[in-house]
Amino acid sequence: MSALDDLKVNLSVVLGRNRMPIHMLLRMGRGAVIELESTEDDLVEILANDHPVARGQIVVTGTRIAIEVTEIIRRPEIVTTPGATIGEGAIAARAAALV
Repeated sequence: MSALDDLKVNLSVVLGRNRMPIHMLLRMGRGAVIELESTEDDLVEILANDHPVARGQIVVTGTRIAIEVTEIIRRPEIVTTPGATIGEGAIAARAAALV
């Protein structure tokens, strides 16, 4: 477990997204509000080192805001066996040799 003590992971939570021209963003000052294309009931995306790892819901208790993890996003398995297929209707993966 001591190997994990120095492990650095940047966690981010995506509450929502919005598109706007850069000139509008540059005009915003301290305290500006950006409206997001989501509601407080929508799921948030949890990122570890900019990779999605989970989804969750915002929980507000008094003055505290927390994220309750509701779903873990699993990485797809990497197929290393030549000739194995990935998913339904997939084309067989074949090892190619360079001549």
